[in-house]
Amino acid sequence: MDAADATVEKLRAQCLARGASGIQGLARFFRRLDRDGSRSLDAAELRRGLAELGLTLGQGEAQAVCRRWDRDGSGTLDLEEFLRALRPPMSQAREAVIAAAFAKLDRSGDGVVTVEDLRGVYSGRAHPKVRSGQWTEEEVLRRFLDNFDSSEKDGQVTLAEFQDYYSGVSASVDTDEEFVAMVTSAWRL
Repeated sequence: MDAADATVEKLRAQCLARGASGIQGLARFFRRLDRDGSRSLDAAELRRGLAELGLTLGQGEAQAVCRRWDRDGSGTLDLEEFLRALRPPMSQAREAVIAAAFAKLDRSGDGVVTVEDLRGVYSGRAHPKVRSGQWTEEEVLRRFLDNFDSSEKDGQVTLAEFQDYYSGVSASVDTDEEFVAMVTSAWRL
């Protein structure tokens, strides 16, 4: 484990010690620090902000975290990526139930869920906006699929994108048993 990973682990532990509001509270705090609306912070802003929360990072640690999660090379930390990094890793039980739900959706078996795959599993005909004529069934299925898609909505959801969506859900569910029951029920596995 390198220094940036160790820093993220330290921050994750401090957030979890703060209880359920730890990571959510950090997200709200970062949004307040992001005065220009860029959804990013430089290393100095990150360090200052976390210090206000009682989460101490050295300048080198803050720079290493920023470099690790700076996807566009801007020299700043993308908040969504950083918050994603703070999510605790999922257990094998959670990953298995997510994979089972994905497999149910991926009717073609090609590793990508599309609107065509969804048609084989779900119907959007009963959706209120379809019934009122505002949307087509295709639009309902596409909007449903977009919930799981990455920031670039391409109409295709990979297992990695599906897992990423559920890692956010997983962070707010205490036990594996609760998480597995929730996903099993939601997807009728």
